[in-house]
Amino acid sequence: MSFRFPDHTFVIAEIGINHNGSLDLAKRLIDAAVDAGCDAVKFQMRVPHLSLRPDQWNIIRDTPWGERMTYLEYRQRIELTPEDYLAVADYCAGRIVWFASPWDIDSARKVPAYGMPIVKVPSAMVTNLLLLEEIAKLGRPVIMSTGMCDLAMVDKAVSILYPAVPELGLLACTSNYPAKPADLNLSRIQTLKEEFTACSAGYSGHEPGLWTTLCAVALGARIIERHITLDRTLPGTDQAASVEPGGFKLLVREIRNFETALGSPHIRILQSELETIKRLRG
Repeated sequence: MSFRFPDHTFVIAEIGINHNGSLDLAKRLIDAAVDAGCDAVKFQMRVPHLSLRPDQWNIIRDTPWGERMTYLEYRQRIELTPEDYLAVADYCAGRIVWFASPWDIDSARKVPAYGMPIVKVPSAMVTNLLLLEEIAKLGRPVIMSTGMCDLAMVDKAVSILYPAVPELGLLACTSNYPAKPADLNLSRIQTLKEEFTACSAGYSGHEPGLWTTLCAVALGARIIERHITLDRTLPGTDQAASVEPGGFKLLVREIRNFETALGSPHIRILQSELETIKRLRG
């Protein structure tokens, strides 16, 4: 499985669990990401009874379907099936890169069967060293979010993953949904660049709005991940911290405009300025 991060900012639309267990909704979210010009879509994969703590299994909660059920039942219902994931792979083929974040070892072992070119480590799993070892065995590029982590935790995870994997991206992240600007600490992007020079630095955002994500690109984030939704008012735990299709299209457009505007660092007279020189300098 050969994949390399592109030279431009790699923009990921995180579908996550915003499909609410519906393959049809997942496809509509993929369509929205393609239309916005994203580079990739990302899902979350779990075997619920393996990735959910037993003390959480029987907690009763409301669900997107208007029913009350245990948290374990909810997690089981919100997962896509293996057949669904094969359909997702087929639906994305030739249109957009797709991959997922496995939350347990069983899910990680399914990555090759689905043909995912990348693997994502979610912030919650950075300290799950056995899972990291399993992911490292896959030999694929890895992107890892670093929310809820200190530098020592990130360093330990990197030591397991790299150089076992061909490329490693590290994303500054705040694991609040939604996150307040005061908690974003975008300066961590620079810290990741300085501390892990062999890795690509990026940003995974859960904040309302787009401007802070654009600031992350200006600070050097080479990988950007934001959750995508068709409607932020839809039921689901991540919907309110997500970006709707129109916003995602604007985000990608402005990232590309920023990349164009960076241009050359050399101070010189531009061809486009010659006529202005004639008018203003005589």
